[in-house]
Amino acid sequence: MKKRVTSYGDAGFSQFIQNAFRKHLGYDEEDYEKPIIGICNTYSEINRCHSHIKPLIQSVKNGILMAGGIPLEFPTISIGEMFTSPTTMLYRNLVAMDTEEMISAQPIDGVVLIGGCDKMTPAQLMAAASANKPAILLTGGPMENGEYNGKTLGACSDCRYYWQEYKAGEVSDEELKQINNRLAPTAGHCMVMGSASTISVCAEAMGMMLPGAAAAPATVNERLRLAKETGKKIVELVKNELTPAKIMTKEAIDNGIRALLAVGGSTNAVIHLIAIARRLGIPLELKRFNELSETTPLLANLRPAGEYQMEDFYHAGGVPALLKEMASLLHLDVMTVTGTTLRENLEQAEINPAYRHIIKSMESPLYENGALKVVYGNLAPNGAVIKPKAVINPKLLRHRGKAVVFTSIADMEERINDPNLEVDPDSVLILQNAGPVGAPGMPEAGMIPIPEKLLKQGVRDMVRISDCRMSGTAFGTVVLHAAPEAAVGGPIGLVRDGDIIELDVPKGELNVLISDEEMEKRRASFSPPQFADFPRGYPSLYRKHVLQADEGCDFDFLLPVEIQKEKGEVGGK
Repeated sequence: MKKRVTSYGDAGFSQFIQNAFRKHLGYDEEDYEKPIIGICNTYSEINRCHSHIKPLIQSVKNGILMAGGIPLEFPTISIGEMFTSPTTMLYRNLVAMDTEEMISAQPIDGVVLIGGCDKMTPAQLMAAASANKPAILLTGGPMENGEYNGKTLGACSDCRYYWQEYKAGEVSDEELKQINNRLAPTAGHCMVMGSASTISVCAEAMGMMLPGAAAAPATVNERLRLAKETGKKIVELVKNELTPAKIMTKEAIDNGIRALLAVGGSTNAVIHLIAIARRLGIPLELKRFNELSETTPLLANLRPAGEYQMEDFYHAGGVPALLKEMASLLHLDVMTVTGTTLRENLEQAEINPAYRHIIKSMESPLYENGALKVVYGNLAPNGAVIKPKAVINPKLLRHRGKAVVFTSIADMEERINDPNLEVDPDSVLILQNAGPVGAPGMPEAGMIPIPEKLLKQGVRDMVRISDCRMSGTAFGTVVLHAAPEAAVGGPIGLVRDGDIIELDVPKGELNVLISDEEMEKRRASFSPPQFADFPRGYPSLYRKHVLQADEGCDFDFLLPVEIQKEKGEVGGK
C-alpha cells in the first residue's frame, strides 16, 4: 500500500498524510504490510441480481482475514438487464473501464470480483485481464426454480414463452399475473442457461472461479462457503503472483468455449469471450467456435436447449462434473485460481449416475455437436451466430423465404403486429440498425416477435435475422450478430422487402439471393445514418470507438497496444 499511493511531491509528507487517513478502519500500520485485497462491490437495489451480495462480501472478507490478508471493499458500476436503458451491453465496456482503472489505480495487491447479471461478469474478466493483478471471480449465483401449477418455471425463458402464448390468446390475464409472480422467486440471476449462467460456466472452465462456484444457487449455504474460500484463495494468488494472464491462456479460452458448447450456452458468450481473449492479446476468431462446435457434444440438458435448470445442474455436480465427463476434450494442464491445474481439480469431481438425465455421458450426449453455429455469406460476410439446438422448428434450419424488413427497433415495435403487414409463416423477418453502432449497444431485440396474427394461426417459430443480440434465455430460429452491421454499411442493411433470403445452417451459409451487381448498386447508394439520439457523453464515445460483434464489441483503444498497432486502431478507427 505504501508503494502505490498518491504523490504530493514530497515523499515524507505523502507518507505522513496517508498514515493519518488509513487509520479510519482501525488497522495498525503493520497490518498494511499484509496482502491488501480489494473486494469489488457491485451491490445495487436497482440491479436485482446484486441486491443479495452483502452476505457474500462479508464471507469473502472473513476468508481474506483467515488467510492473513486485509480486505478493503470498494464500489464499481453495477448494471442489470431490464432496468438499464437502452441496454446493458452499451455499458459493458464502461463497467470494464471503471473496474480496470480501480484495480490499477488503488493500492491493492489483488481483487475479488463479485459479478451477477449478464454483462457484469464478462466486463470484470475484461478488466482483470487488462489490469493483470491477481484476481478471482465470484458470482451471486442463480435463482432457485420457480413453479406454477406443477410446472417448473425459469426466468426468463418462461417470461418469453408465456408472453408469446398470451399474445396468441392461449393464456389469460389472470394466469399471466400468477405466472409473473412466480417467475423470479428468489435472489440471484436467471436460473436457466442464459447469459449470466453461461459466462459463469465459462469462467469456471477457464480457471477464474473456484470449482463449483458457477452453479450453486444464490440461496444455498454452499455459496457462502465458496465466498469464504474465494477470500482465502485470493491471498494465496497474491503470494504466488498468479495473475489472470497466467490463468486465461489460449488453452484456457478453448476450455471456456468447449464448456459453452457443452451446456448449450448463450450466443452472447461468443462476443464476450472474443473480447476477453483480445484483452489478453489472444487472437480469437469466430471460425474457432465452429471448429470446436463440430467436435464438442452438448452434454448438459439445460434450458433453453434442454429440459432442466441451474438448480438441477448444481445437484448433478455442476461444472466440475461436466468438465470431468468431457475431460478428453480439454486442456487439463492449465493453471487455475486454486493454485493447481484443471487436471488436479477434476480429481475431486464426481459424476453421480442418478443425474445422468441432466449431465449426459460422452457416449450418449444430448446432441453430438453443433450447440452453436457461425454462418457466413453475402448477408453476413464477417459472420453471424445461431443456436441450432434452441430452435422450435428444426426444418427452418434450411429455409428460403421473402424478407420482411424492419429498419429499426422502433419500426419493428410499431409495425410487427399490424394486421396489414405482408407476412406469412415462410417470411424471413429482418431487423436492421440494431447493432453496436446503430442501436447503439446491440440490445437483446434479436428474438423478433412473431406477428400476432401468425401466433393466432399457430405459428411459433420463424427465421429471424438481425445485427443485434438476444438473451441467452431466448429461443427460436434466430440468426444474430450479423457483421458488419447495417449502420456501418453491412449487407444486412441493404436488404429490401421481398428479397429472397436463404439460410442453410448445416452448410453454414446465409445469403440474400440478389446479384453481385445489385448488391454493389445498393452499397453505392448507402449513406451512414445521422444519429441525433446521443449527441454527447458516453454513448457518443461508444459509437465512435466500438468494434463489431465478430471483434468482441470492445473499444478499439482498450485493446493491447500491439493489437491496436497491428489493426491500425490507435487513436480511433
